[in-house]
Amino acid sequence: MTLHMYTYALYIHPPCTNSCSIPLLFSTMAMAIHTIAAALALCCVAATAAAAPHDIAACLVSNGVKNFSLPASPSFNPLLLSSIRYLRFISPSVGKPSAIILPSSQLDLQCAVLCAVNTSLAIRVRAGGHSYEGLSYTSENHVPFAIIDVSNLNKIRVDAAAAIVWAESGATLGELYHAVAQESKTLTFPGGSCSTLGLGGHVSGGGFGVLARKHGIAADNVLDATLIDAGGRALTRDTMDADVFWAIRGGGGGSWGVVYSWKLRLVTVPETITVIGLDRRGPADDIAGLVHKWQSVGPNLPDEYYVSPKIYFTSKATNGGNLTMSFTSQVLAPKREALAVLTKAYPELCLTESELSEVSWVEAAVKFAVVKSVADLTSRQIGIGEYAKRKSDYVQAPISRQDMVKIMRYMTTAPTEGSIQLAPYGAAMARIGSGERPFPHRAGFLYSVQYAVDWKAAENGRAGEFMGWLREFYEFMEPYVSKNPRGAYVNYVDLDLGVNNWTSVTGGRLSAADSVSHAASWGRRYFLNNFDRLVRAKSKIDPGNVFNNAQSIPPLH
Repeated sequence: MTLHMYTYALYIHPPCTNSCSIPLLFSTMAMAIHTIAAALALCCVAATAAAAPHDIAACLVSNGVKNFSLPASPSFNPLLLSSIRYLRFISPSVGKPSAIILPSSQLDLQCAVLCAVNTSLAIRVRAGGHSYEGLSYTSENHVPFAIIDVSNLNKIRVDAAAAIVWAESGATLGELYHAVAQESKTLTFPGGSCSTLGLGGHVSGGGFGVLARKHGIAADNVLDATLIDAGGRALTRDTMDADVFWAIRGGGGGSWGVVYSWKLRLVTVPETITVIGLDRRGPADDIAGLVHKWQSVGPNLPDEYYVSPKIYFTSKATNGGNLTMSFTSQVLAPKREALAVLTKAYPELCLTESELSEVSWVEAAVKFAVVKSVADLTSRQIGIGEYAKRKSDYVQAPISRQDMVKIMRYMTTAPTEGSIQLAPYGAAMARIGSGERPFPHRAGFLYSVQYAVDWKAAENGRAGEFMGWLREFYEFMEPYVSKNPRGAYVNYVDLDLGVNNWTSVTGGRLSAADSVSHAASWGRRYFLNNFDRLVRAKSKIDPGNVFNNAQSIPPLH
């Protein structure tokens, strides 16, 4: 059993002032996997209760939490911006936090939650900062809030013999894959392909990845967790309500509390697998033919095959009616076998041997993450952020070739660049019941669709035009995708679907029943009938609605 610790620069707030912060290097200590002594937690509770009201700095300092930054500090803006992936949320019109807290232990985390609650600040929990709508570092209507940034809670303990790993929520997927690969060439965790994704947010929303057709999503492989609730309690699977343990595994982040750590099942992969790298560029009608055929191939291949096309478009001024189709593809089998199976199933692709490579699983993770080496998987640098908007859909019946031509032609009318990514389901995804986790899109769903538009900083004055086109494209797709309700993936969060409204038209507070009814309009699109059980779980773990955001689950109390 091995403990992996990754070290990063922190901002340590001096206990005697709230006007400055200085960078120090935080050396991690051995991870407390289960719970911190109850006596220490009680000390935190008692001290917090005695803190000066509405003064989160005093509360934090009095409880020994030194890693935080306030708006007057020179470290505040760099720290706020350090994990903002989507740059449309850095504008002056977006509300900024009253404090950014970086807990370095479970006890720090408990105290951070209690201090925010006792100073009447809303809580946003940030791990990797990849929320498509900025929900981990913004608040609607300029509600005062604090960010609890868990990026320093990133320790990982691998037990290869037992095929399990304990990982803190601030660990990135890249750190997790790297740590496991150091211990075993044939074990990994079935998560996503972006190495800078924070584990906490990824698993909380389900966590779809390239191993989903073989081993299910990330949430299907959670064995236990430590959850810090609104009262500062540390709860595990044995001590939290069964509905709550179910809810934290795919019911979306920001509703239940803060997951401090996860106990995860590792899955087996061959020492050598095959990855496919190819691009096909051509007229929209030709690409439509390839995509149409893929619909009968991708979701029906053996479990070991994940073949996911991404169709790129550029602006109508530059594309000449052409599109580019590339693949994120891996096969848990040798190259010769993969080539034979895919050539037979998908001859239209004209796949060649040179487009297939044999690598280890972690080397495949490097390729999909678009980093240079296995060591680079541990980097948290997200590069230059992007101006972007994302949406999602599910397809339950194959789209006809005629209609696929219409869709591909529509993409050539875009005013900017972007893409659609098609992720195949079937196999293990179809064998897991729709109610086993909050993530419901299982049997009967062929593939998911992720829509994207991207633009440059110099074009930000046209952001409304670009997002407007994407929304029109989304409406154009309505006849071809899932219905009653039209589905969406909560990890591709989309506020166009609706947002929570806690007040009535007269300005009073909405009743709990009305809040739930309002939230169902988007909640059922993410969770189908599982939304009702999520409301029950929320009502048990957080009846006071301490943990809330624009699309959090409301309580029925």
